[in-house]
Amino acid sequence: MSNVHYQEKFQDRHNGPSAAQTDEMLKFLGVASLDELIEQTVPAQIRRKAMNLPTALSEVAYLEKVAQIAEKNKVFKSYIGQGYYDVVLPGVIQRNVFENPGWYTQYTPYQAEIAQGRLQALLNFQTVVSDFTGLEIANASLLDEATAAAEAMFMLYSARKNKNANVFLVSPNIFPQTLDVLLTRATPFGVELRIADVNEANLADDVFAVFVQYPAADGTVSDYKNLAEAAHAKNITVCVAADLMSLALLTPPGEWGADVVVGNSQRFGVPMGFGGPHAAFFATKDTYKRNIPGRIIGVTTDSNGEYALRMALQTREQHIRRDKASSNICTAQALLAIMASFYAVYHGPQGIKNIASRIHDLTKLADKAIQALGYEQANKTYFDTLRFHVGAELSGLKSEALNNELNFFYGEGTVGISIDETTTFEDIKTIVKVFAKIKGKSQDEVDLDDFVNELGTSIPEELVRTSDYLTHPIFNSYHSEHEMLRYIKSLEAKDLSLCHSMIPLGSCTMKLNATTEMVPVTWARFGGLHPFAPVDQTSGYMQLINELNDWLCEITGFAKMSFQPNSGAQGEYAGLMVIDAYHKSRGEGHRDICLIPASAHGTNPASASMAGLKVVVVKTDDKGNIDVEDLRAKAVEHAANLNALMVTYPSTHGVFEETIIEICNIIHENGGQVYMDGANMNAQVGLTSPGFIGADVCHLNLHKTFCIPHGGGGPGMGPIGVAAHLVPFLPNHKVVAISGEEGITAVSAAPFGSASILLISHAYIAMMGANGLTDATKIAILNANYIKARLENHYPVLYAGANGRCAHEMILDCRAFKNVGVEVADIAKRLMDYGFHAPTVSFPVAGTLMVEPTESESKPELDRFCDALIAIRQEIAAVEAGDVEKDNNVLKNAPHTAAVVSGDDWDRPYSRQTAAYPLPYLREAKFWPSVGRVNDSQGDRMLICSCPPIEAYA
Repeated sequence: MSNVHYQEKFQDRHNGPSAAQTDEMLKFLGVASLDELIEQTVPAQIRRKAMNLPTALSEVAYLEKVAQIAEKNKVFKSYIGQGYYDVVLPGVIQRNVFENPGWYTQYTPYQAEIAQGRLQALLNFQTVVSDFTGLEIANASLLDEATAAAEAMFMLYSARKNKNANVFLVSPNIFPQTLDVLLTRATPFGVELRIADVNEANLADDVFAVFVQYPAADGTVSDYKNLAEAAHAKNITVCVAADLMSLALLTPPGEWGADVVVGNSQRFGVPMGFGGPHAAFFATKDTYKRNIPGRIIGVTTDSNGEYALRMALQTREQHIRRDKASSNICTAQALLAIMASFYAVYHGPQGIKNIASRIHDLTKLADKAIQALGYEQANKTYFDTLRFHVGAELSGLKSEALNNELNFFYGEGTVGISIDETTTFEDIKTIVKVFAKIKGKSQDEVDLDDFVNELGTSIPEELVRTSDYLTHPIFNSYHSEHEMLRYIKSLEAKDLSLCHSMIPLGSCTMKLNATTEMVPVTWARFGGLHPFAPVDQTSGYMQLINELNDWLCEITGFAKMSFQPNSGAQGEYAGLMVIDAYHKSRGEGHRDICLIPASAHGTNPASASMAGLKVVVVKTDDKGNIDVEDLRAKAVEHAANLNALMVTYPSTHGVFEETIIEICNIIHENGGQVYMDGANMNAQVGLTSPGFIGADVCHLNLHKTFCIPHGGGGPGMGPIGVAAHLVPFLPNHKVVAISGEEGITAVSAAPFGSASILLISHAYIAMMGANGLTDATKIAILNANYIKARLENHYPVLYAGANGRCAHEMILDCRAFKNVGVEVADIAKRLMDYGFHAPTVSFPVAGTLMVEPTESESKPELDRFCDALIAIRQEIAAVEAGDVEKDNNVLKNAPHTAAVVSGDDWDRPYSRQTAAYPLPYLREAKFWPSVGRVNDSQGDRMLICSCPPIEAYA
């Protein structure tokens, strides 16, 4: 037979098990086919018909298609600014971090001992932010500048001394997208945004904090020292949004009185990407270290007394504090923070200052040259942004700029020009030529060389930076590419990623991030586009976004998607705000009760609280399922004020609950809406859908089900899909209108969130097609049930469905081991010796492990993982039998580093081989944890959140 029509299927590369392996697992489970297993697992009443999606493309065909889409984007030279700037991404960082699965497939560093590399890179990021802002403590990144400002507003509101004050005094000269997000976030808490000049006269008794931009949105640089002193005299705090690059030349806000400084690190080598992803930063005084949102990397020691890092003060996190959490932040932008930190390491303090100075010098050159043509420039002080009054010449100037493929920022009779790192002397000539033509002059009438030697500075003397920054040796040692390459690789080698083994995290879906999906993200025609570029320059992105919208609507059963939320938690918040807007449109704004099952993700109650809702907890039964009668009673009790139910499906404990349609009906009958958490969508695709089940809103974790990599803790993407009646209320945007007049104000800085990584999910769906996606879901369920069957005689499996099957994940009960002193954390640490990242620890049930294998893992990898857990169970049995010491054994001493195992002294009551090579496969593929068990409590007592002196490394 001819092979002329043969085409390799991408799904065969994405799905781990071969046909033979699939048959072996089905035989082990005692079923004849995948379909029989699905019938036993997924309730018949929620099964959907086949999806209608385009025919799956091969990898080659997809890359050809997406290249054609990319050509539709017109990447003009951008001088728009407004928080987004073109950059030079050093090749050594692009190739070895941005494009490297050793960095982008890592998970959030909850297991610190096998995450020391990314923890060091994130500590470097915190150090960069603290040094540039002049404040004591910084977190390990947030989502974007606008949401970071909103987080600051809420933190300062919660910590205010005058509890009667509810006004956040905002300068009118801030970025419009930031104001939009502040409006969204202020409303549920009753915070009044007062937009007025930030001067002493406006520091009224009802003001709890003031917010300014530095430099301002129009480019001016102002001295706020007196304002800060006057504010502090009245117990009013000061929040500043700052440009990180400008702080190489400007006095840090922390030195003139800022309490919080937020911003975006995008200028440190991260492409614009039509809006993201970029790592926001948040720095504050030590006073607020237990209030600061997001993750903090801190310094401690390990069990051997050596330098070690871990995530500090985790008791602040929403998974622990739930509706009392200071923020719902979960995913941040770790990969982008890591890139920005490496950019600072590569350039060092002098290199960064040279880049900032060059930007400033070229800005001054443009200023002098264009003023010489007869234009008035409004900014007397500035760093990189000019604002020219052009009046009636605006239309002609805009047309001429477009003819020369230049994008400026246009106001009422003004033109804004923001210079960046990529701008050259020749670029300034082109800009001057455009302005000259409108005046009927020749560019030759202005000789730029005449101005070069008399540029001076436009920064006020009192605001010129005099303090040092980036003094640590890390930022002064790796400026040649060879040294930088080796530094990057030295950190990468300390981290376990999907390059090494499966990461079996329940609820986090660590599946293949295919190379073909990743390749287009770094193309200039996607990376180089400003999010506020004219719409006729963005048709490639619009095609991609519209196609992804249609496909995800087909997959979810919804009417429309919003891609603005750039994390799952932000998707939750956006969905609840859309529901609230819907109720208000019907005159039912009083509805403020949100029902949430006791087993829900911690982000659910935190998001509900942020949306201004009152959380009422619904009981779960002894099988972990929602107690339907308790739900019904509470829905009826609160019917007059019922806003929504937040429900995860399949449930957080890995079961397709049979009563889900009844649950949705109960909520609707009592006037509420159903919000479905999409964290477990990987068990739904192609088999059922939120819309079919009865949900009104659902967020999708594109960094879980749809293959965007986790990046060591971000980027994430959390778009929401909604039923038809909620479409009018989807998020809008102040700068780029994307929704109707009833749409809520923005939840993110960019119109389409972290738009560039939508390419990854677009590629995944296009190459899998309807059948491939459905098969992936079936294999995910098969892999989970195979692990369950292999392990349930060794570890009790807490919950299962009606036929004894789990969905795509399961919970292993380890609580009984506490009777002999073995904690679930001991199992997690010992798994590192076997070369594995632990499953999710103590969530949703304390003392358990939640396992999710995903469809991308082959049977040999599943067996390797099961063999490791079974071997650990035998080690626990030895403790139970009294054969080994209770407090001195392989579990309690895990993980074992190479330094310990190969050291001269060995006084442990087990062999070195037992410590390091407990199973034969480890002889061929051993991953060594770089530190012993970290001391969390010491680190929280002695919090160090920036790079310590070099002596600490000795």
